[in-house]
Amino acid sequence: MEQIRRLESEMDFLKSEHFAVPVVCDSVQPSLDQSLHKDSEDSGQNPVINNSDEGKNKDIHLSESDEVDSTTPKETVPNSLPRREREGMPSSSPSRKNTVHFDKPNRKLSPAFHQALLSFCRMSADSRLGSEVSRIADSEKSVMLMLGRCLPHIVPNVLLAKREELIPLILCTACLHPEPKERDQLLHILFNLIKRPDDEQRQMILTGCVAFARHVGPTRVEAELLPQCWEQINHKYPERRLLVAESCGALAPYLPKEIRSSLVLSMLQQMLMEDKADLVREAVIKSLGIIMGYIDDPDKYQQGFELLLSALGDPSERVVSATHQVFLPAYAAWTTELGNLQSHLIPTLLNKIEKLLREGEHGLDEHKLHMYLSALQSLIPSLFALVLQNAPFSSKAKLHGEVPQIEVTRFPRPMSPLQDVSTIIGSREQLAVLLQLYDYQLEHEGTTGWESLLWVVNQLLPQLIEIVGKINVTSTACVHEFSRFFWRLCRTFGKIFTNTKVKPQFQEILRLSEENIDSSARNGVLTKATVPIYATGVLTCYIQEEDRKLLVGFLEDVMTLLSLSHAPLDSLKASFVELGANPAYHELLLTVLWYGVVHTSALVRCTAARMFELLVKGVNETLVAQRVVPALITLSSDPEISVRIATIPAFGTIMETVIQRELLERVKMQLASFLEDPQYQDQYSLHTEIIKTFGRVGPNAEPRFRDEFVLPHLHKLALVNNLQIVDSKRLDIATHLFEAYSALSCCFISEDLMVNHFLPGLRCLRTDMEHLSPEHEVILSSMIKECEQKVENKTVQEPQGSMSIAASLVSEDTKTKFLNKMGQLTTSGAMLANVFQRKK
Repeated sequence: MEQIRRLESEMDFLKSEHFAVPVVCDSVQPSLDQSLHKDSEDSGQNPVINNSDEGKNKDIHLSESDEVDSTTPKETVPNSLPRREREGMPSSSPSRKNTVHFDKPNRKLSPAFHQALLSFCRMSADSRLGSEVSRIADSEKSVMLMLGRCLPHIVPNVLLAKREELIPLILCTACLHPEPKERDQLLHILFNLIKRPDDEQRQMILTGCVAFARHVGPTRVEAELLPQCWEQINHKYPERRLLVAESCGALAPYLPKEIRSSLVLSMLQQMLMEDKADLVREAVIKSLGIIMGYIDDPDKYQQGFELLLSALGDPSERVVSATHQVFLPAYAAWTTELGNLQSHLIPTLLNKIEKLLREGEHGLDEHKLHMYLSALQSLIPSLFALVLQNAPFSSKAKLHGEVPQIEVTRFPRPMSPLQDVSTIIGSREQLAVLLQLYDYQLEHEGTTGWESLLWVVNQLLPQLIEIVGKINVTSTACVHEFSRFFWRLCRTFGKIFTNTKVKPQFQEILRLSEENIDSSARNGVLTKATVPIYATGVLTCYIQEEDRKLLVGFLEDVMTLLSLSHAPLDSLKASFVELGANPAYHELLLTVLWYGVVHTSALVRCTAARMFELLVKGVNETLVAQRVVPALITLSSDPEISVRIATIPAFGTIMETVIQRELLERVKMQLASFLEDPQYQDQYSLHTEIIKTFGRVGPNAEPRFRDEFVLPHLHKLALVNNLQIVDSKRLDIATHLFEAYSALSCCFISEDLMVNHFLPGLRCLRTDMEHLSPEHEVILSSMIKECEQKVENKTVQEPQGSMSIAASLVSEDTKTKFLNKMGQLTTSGAMLANVFQRKK
């Protein structure tokens, strides 16, 4: 015991001196008296201490640790294994509390000789690394201390592509290390581990950060992790700023609540406003959405709304998409909890739309309109969930027995899981029970006392319908946006709600009946966007037979009333364009048009003829052959000349879009009859319509049709116009001819056509313009000169055959110059005389 006490005091001295040399002793037992006593009891005898060189203190090596379990010579191979594995090994690898024995050679060499002999083993305990290697960690604490010392030296020497393999080591050490300064250094290494971390590497780092946060708690997350994020908020590499933005969202559940709504919110706000990288702002928006799911400070509501508007107006589609998928639904959930969805959020967006429409009389900002309306559309699921949760039957919605199934098509496809009504409610089963009670309540018990639904019926719908009446019906984008909004609203609130609450409000405003022709025309309601939005947004929500009949009847009534009241057809055209984009409605639209074809009024038949032009481009060629062309042929022999003229644009569009030879020949014959039949010889309106159609479809029509039909007939029309004695008609035809020739000059024209038709037609046109429009005459003279030059070049370079490449290049140059000069025609009439002058 005296020897043990002396050894222990010497070991303490060695530890304080950090002294370490190779072990020469046979055994060392640094255990406490208690351990010795236990060991002696287990063995049934007093412990035997074998140490022949007890005085050679300098030969003892110890690990640097507060808890020294045993000392082990470096030369021993089993000790390179982890402690747990060593403990499981046989007696050659003793456990922590057993004496470590080494065989002593039965030799009589002096200790000095042993020491000199062992000096030939090449070991280095003097360097930093040698010092770490020579002392083996024998406790968790000493392992952490060793990793804290070694990792900063290991990381820079690991390949960038493999550094994520170090993340578990860094995090574990940062978690358990006792020194705050070392932990800070390790977390700094973590966030700077990879110069430009890719998506997978960032995910790995974030996973580690979340694991760290779960282990250490909110105080250390705030004190140790957040400063690392703050340091990199303006890093020059977007991947590092992306890591910061993603970390703010991932760590949100593990932060003190005061920090979520102050520091983290401010960091994200700064990045949203200042960062130029779309990917970073997209990540910021997603993290803001997560923050909105955890924030509980009502004072931050207005700040959240301002951030929402900034996000919706972001120039990047990625950021706007993330706003609709994450930020807006999360903010809407918080708004609902605060009771602000119907009192503030939705009314504010509606007021912004109304303000836009008031200010946009001379030009509507369609981008902002889309921004606000798409936000309202994304709020529809949250609004419906609110209506269900505040319904009179909500307390009766208990899950028991068999749960009714929800139809797959009951709701529109959500943009993200956060816009799924079942997710907002809590589960699909709970939603199914509520929907069953909802439909029963609407059908049998009404809406009395149901404040949230009454707000939708009495405030939201009337305001929306009023807004719809103010938008420009010719704006395809606006009509489409509102149409999609009403479609989603009606599909979400269901068929009973649509039939009993939405349709009656539209019908009350439209009041379709032939007795109201004059009043409808006077108040102009049928010419507004209300018509196409009701037709395409409300009447298309459900596609059963009775729904389709209602849509057909509505369109027929609109077509009839607009025609009979001589009103503009823009609202009907907008309906056809929107519905025509979906092939499922082509048959339905053709049914509507056939009603017009056989109508007793020439005005209605004329409207039907004009509507075919809108339909032809989207309809497949089979329907064109079977339904469109027969209807147009019928109208082209109508007793009323105005109806026949109205078919020409549709025939022209067929020539532009169809490739079936038989169809093209039928259309060509019909157009030829208009041009060659003596009864149309003096039909100024018909000639105007044909020239406008030729100019529109000629460049895109089949080359053979253009060469054999369009150009020869334009030449004839130009010749006939020279003989026109009424100057106003002559100028009108000449102006349309000029536009047609300008469009066709961009096409390839063979030499024969150039000499026989194109140039003669231009010369006839120039004759008209000399007297009626001198500024046009200047451009025509230049065109003629260029065409003549092209023919001369062709004749010189290639007397026979098709045009040469050189001549084609001249032709392209002519087209380019001509189109550039044409753009200047509308700007300054005084400058036209100098447009084609040669530069000096």
